[in-house]
Amino acid sequence: MENVEWTAWFDAPEYEFARQVLQRSTATLYFVAFLSSLNQFPALLGERGLLPVPAYLDGFNRLGRPSLFRWRYTDRLLRTVCWSGMAIAATLVAGLPQLGPPWVPLIAFLALWLLYMSIVNVGQTFYGFGWEMLLLEAGFTVAFLGSDQTPPPRTILILLVWLVFRLEFGAGLIKIRGGTEWRDLTALYYHHETQPMPGPLSRQAHLLPKAWHRLEVLGNHFAQLVVPFFLFAPQPLASAAAGIIIFTQLWLVASGNFAWLNWLAIILAFAAVSDPVAHAVIPAIPLDWHAAAAAAGTGAEGAGAGSQAPVAWLVVVLVATVLLVVLSYRPIENLFSHHQLMNASFNRWQLVNTYGAFGTVTKRRIEIVVEGTLDSDPGDDADWREYGFRGKPGDVRRIPRQYAPYHLRLDWLMWFLPLRTVHEEWFYAFLAKLLAADRPTLRLLRHDPFDGGRPHWVRATSYLYRFSTRAEFRATGQRWIRTPLYVVIPPSRLPSSRPTSER
Repeated sequence: MENVEWTAWFDAPEYEFARQVLQRSTATLYFVAFLSSLNQFPALLGERGLLPVPAYLDGFNRLGRPSLFRWRYTDRLLRTVCWSGMAIAATLVAGLPQLGPPWVPLIAFLALWLLYMSIVNVGQTFYGFGWEMLLLEAGFTVAFLGSDQTPPPRTILILLVWLVFRLEFGAGLIKIRGGTEWRDLTALYYHHETQPMPGPLSRQAHLLPKAWHRLEVLGNHFAQLVVPFFLFAPQPLASAAAGIIIFTQLWLVASGNFAWLNWLAIILAFAAVSDPVAHAVIPAIPLDWHAAAAAAGTGAEGAGAGSQAPVAWLVVVLVATVLLVVLSYRPIENLFSHHQLMNASFNRWQLVNTYGAFGTVTKRRIEIVVEGTLDSDPGDDADWREYGFRGKPGDVRRIPRQYAPYHLRLDWLMWFLPLRTVHEEWFYAFLAKLLAADRPTLRLLRHDPFDGGRPHWVRATSYLYRFSTRAEFRATGQRWIRTPLYVVIPPSRLPSSRPTSER
């Protein structure tokens, strides 16, 4: 009798809709992540990339990071890993492994986790984003949600809620401890304009009244510093807290491009949404998911409310639970530290990490514009032509595009250049590739002004960008107003390693 009562608490059949969302949507983001790597990794980090992995692997053994590429890297192997990851993710999106015993989706998600970690751990600066480790941690944890043949394990759902808590509360603390603009409620005066990659609605969001922006900041503080605690409350409070987080994240999706960060936060928040609440909000969602599946003849009827998970499966889930709880010590300590780390992992497997973003907000947007010329004399009178990037601002008349959850890694690192230094190894390699008209590199761009030809010179110039006012847009048709600042890398020829100034 005690065993029945214990397993009754362990099983959470009232969270079946949450499990479906968590498994299928997380797998979708893995598909996007592998697709992004398939399209960009060889040019950025491949055998002839900007930061070639083979050269990086010379010192890799000292890093102690797990990767399939630890002993050998080839572009062919990278593509095999990406295609394999996409194939596994597609089956999970379709729900096929979930139809079998719980070991099948477990193995599938752990395969995604290991394959993608292999890429991240050799990705260097191009994979140094917080949402990479967030996707890895989410994939590992979701792996233990089981299949349609077993009820969702309550401990894993709680750990996913704990992940959302760390993501939101950690980001909130980073802001409060960061720049004064978050405390005086002026941060959103600037953020929509200066964020790494604006979206189609970012200019409209920026032009909203300042009173609205102050409300945005207050709403952000409430959503990140207060609401996360209610994720652990009884229903329907937990679902209401999840709803607030989902709403605020959707606003971030609409007003910017942050790869899969916001989408994954939305997905993970569903761990706190119970079937009765979901059904009350959207009646089309079945109150009894498995009864509906049985009626539809999908073969999921074996996981009815009365079924129990096999003892062996319970042991595996409990071992995973204990592991993640033990690993939570350092992140908890970090949350209450005055020197809080942002987007840090405390173990080689990138599990139970600490998260956060935008502790300070950039108040001016400086863009690095890359130009080339076919003229032999690279003076100011030369015909300098601008290379166009897919996501980062360039053409002042172009509407920013929506790319998220797809991740444009080159464009993101271009945003960091003026904040750090333009004298990055990868950026000099990028300029050299442009001088050589390297086709894989050019495919990363939206516009090549030389149609595959080789320029004689390239240079990098800094510009101050700001969104045009409504009056300026009506007068000029420009969505951006830009002011030239100075040449940050003077005209350079094709070098053996770094371009050298010829002026």
